[in-house]
Amino acid sequence: MIRGRIHSIESMGLVDGPGIRTVIFFQGCRLRCAYCHNPDTWNTSGGEEITAEELLKKILRFKPYFERSGGGVTFSGGEVLLQPEFLVEVLKLCKENNIHTTIDTAGYGEDNYEEILKYTDLVILDIKHVDEKGYENITGKGKKDLNEFLKALENTSTKIWIRHVVVPNLTDSKDHIKKLANIIKNIKNVEKVELLPYHTLGINKYEKLGIDYRLKDIEAMDREKCKELEKYLTDLLE
Repeated sequence: MIRGRIHSIESMGLVDGPGIRTVIFFQGCRLRCAYCHNPDTWNTSGGEEITAEELLKKILRFKPYFERSGGGVTFSGGEVLLQPEFLVEVLKLCKENNIHTTIDTAGYGEDNYEEILKYTDLVILDIKHVDEKGYENITGKGKKDLNEFLKALENTSTKIWIRHVVVPNLTDSKDHIKKLANIIKNIKNVEKVELLPYHTLGINKYEKLGIDYRLKDIEAMDREKCKELEKYLTDLLE
């Protein structure tokens, strides 16, 4: 019986895929994103241990909401791809029960992507930066793992949403957005692209955990400017 580690469950998610969704936050992440608002999910030995069958029972309680709204379940994190065997097992069980499946990921995992994508209806891919140096600056890691995941996406019919966090003075220039557009143009099956304004709502978690918050001197992203950049990106992709 395959067991995995989850951090928490959100029962009525409205922004994590189509319709009303149950969001399962997996425990563990190798990235140390400067703006991460869930640093409590980083520790790979934290969270609650659970079997795929036990998790399915929790998900099924909300199935009536999925069916009425066109929703389903979204597996997020942490980094959901770090527990590939457990993820595949839960995805299979969801598909056996006709539940729409989404994974919300930065593309940094343990391979087995072909099997994972076979049971995934939608991938929400969070692209952290547009070049190697920028990736290392924001996440502490290079682009190698992401590039491998992008290759796996070339061989799937799974739908994809792209998300990108816009941080003042880091990812908010038009030149940066042009480079982002060039990356997105090479990804198949992209249905939706969103730019998310950087916010500071997670800072208190860092204080509680005794972790230095690297962006403490950067103010939240102006929402109107973010909308303008999103329109600019949309125009580039048309």
